[in-house]
Amino acid sequence: MRKSFVLASAVLFSCALFNLVPTSCFAQGETGSSRLSAMALTPDPDADASSAPSTAPAGSPLPTPVPRRNSEGPRRIGVGAKISLLGIGGEAAIALTRRINVRGGFNFFNYSRGFDKDGINYGAQIAFRSAEAHLDWFPLGGFHLSPGLLFYNDNHIDATATVGAGQQFTLGGVSYSSDAANPVTGTAKLGFNKVAPTFLIGFGNLLPRNRRRFSLTTEFGVAYTGAPTASLNLAGTACTVPAAICVNAATDPTVQSNVQSEITKVNHDVSIIRFYPLASFGFGINF
Repeated sequence: MRKSFVLASAVLFSCALFNLVPTSCFAQGETGSSRLSAMALTPDPDADASSAPSTAPAGSPLPTPVPRRNSEGPRRIGVGAKISLLGIGGEAAIALTRRINVRGGFNFFNYSRGFDKDGINYGAQIAFRSAEAHLDWFPLGGFHLSPGLLFYNDNHIDATATVGAGQQFTLGGVSYSSDAANPVTGTAKLGFNKVAPTFLIGFGNLLPRNRRRFSLTTEFGVAYTGAPTASLNLAGTACTVPAAICVNAATDPTVQSNVQSEITKVNHDVSIIRFYPLASFGFGINF
């Protein structure tokens, strides 16, 4: 009887122990699964945001990348070289607005030529020296209208005057002969106004708004220089023809009166040159 009780107790204890073990393991497994799920759902603060998986639905187009902005700033100054009817020169421009530039430049040119007039031989030196400023307005692309100013206009012609010994020449319609012992010499000059307004029409821009580094420019227009003025000064001995009365050309009133008549005639002949034509072709680079 006692043995049967002990055996029954052992069997019951074994069954109870068998039932407890799976339940505990299952409980531990469930707890571990919960911890793993929590770890998976908790974001890692050290993880790179760029490595996170995309949340875009499958098949949807990828977002368009934002293009990088050009770090290069706007062009601030354009410089160029040009050839024009004012000579060889250079210029520079800065932009005020998208359609307006301010431009300034300089020009120079030298040329020598000899010619005879009324028996007097002239050795002429053409000297062009000028500085200019313009306001360039671009209504359409590189096409521009440019009012401006030659604020320094030293364009002029200087000449030396000589009459060979014994040769005849004419002043104001009066004939003279250059003395062999003291031939007639002198100087002459033709000059323009020191300041002259200008107006130009052209193509090209020293500061292209399309950001190209180089440019070509062409311009046409006029400068209002006013009527040029001539001067003539003579020295030496001039002898009348045919009386052969010799006088000092620099001081004799009759000779000086005839010199003034000659100057008046020249000024009348060149008075139509009030507008000087302008044309140029240039090459520029901007920074």
